[in-house]
Amino acid sequence: MPVASSPPLTLPQLKAFWRRSLQRCWQAWWLVLPGVLGRSGLEIGGPSGFFRSSGLLPIYRFVRRLDNLTFAARTVWQASAQATMTDGSPYRPVGRQAKGNQFIGEATELIRESDNSRDFVLASHVIEHVANPLRALREWLRITKPGGQMVLVIPHRDGTFDHQRPVTQLEHLRHDERAQVAESDSTHFPEIFCLHDLTRDPAAGSHEEFMQRTASNFFNRCIHHHVFDTALALRMVAEAGWRIRSVQLRRPYHILIVCSKPRDGAPLDNRCVLAQNASWRRRSPFPTDRLA
Repeated sequence: MPVASSPPLTLPQLKAFWRRSLQRCWQAWWLVLPGVLGRSGLEIGGPSGFFRSSGLLPIYRFVRRLDNLTFAARTVWQASAQATMTDGSPYRPVGRQAKGNQFIGEATELIRESDNSRDFVLASHVIEHVANPLRALREWLRITKPGGQMVLVIPHRDGTFDHQRPVTQLEHLRHDERAQVAESDSTHFPEIFCLHDLTRDPAAGSHEEFMQRTASNFFNRCIHHHVFDTALALRMVAEAGWRIRSVQLRRPYHILIVCSKPRDGAPLDNRCVLAQNASWRRRSPFPTDRLA
């Protein structure tokens, strides 16, 4: 009996496949893959479409074990039909197969994690929701093995509802760390009320609904405490002690940073990627980066 063949792809399907392939972060993918293939890691705030098979950095399928940490048993990013999570329940970032366990806690206090215990850390569109990002990045560094990786995705202000807000200064992040700012911090609420572009954030509802949601941020974690361009994102990661290995920028608003924990005695030198003439500045699709 002849085997039925699949119908050929139409021209629009071929174009969509080609655009998706070009958009993917292949440079970072080849860099990240050896650090996650068959290894054990922790994701913060997952799951993320960024790491799924259709995403820009499809790596979920290659990891051996992946646990996930979220701040609450239920978040606004969960599908409406998804059951409330319980601490220690199976974590299924893609499909029905469990990759690890789901844990509930703060990204800045990984109290159940031992030093140098994880091969890698993943965090996609999480750090902007954290009131004390330097503290979080140092905590993620603590649990990562020497030579292990962190894959960090941060929204660029130019493509988000933050585009009217000024870029946060690194000294402000340093101050937040010194002051041990907690997740209940409301410092940025007045600025957000004035400059958040609701036309780019339809899920926030009306202005009144948005103000109510922001006032309850400790319970929903929806706001972006800080505003990032690529330069600030890289300086923040370097400040926290990570060695930056790659940065890739993708529309509409993705800053993808791949970094590693320095091995004992290895120098931490990020001067090339932080330089004013760094190549990412010329290639950036975001106007703020090219004007800096």
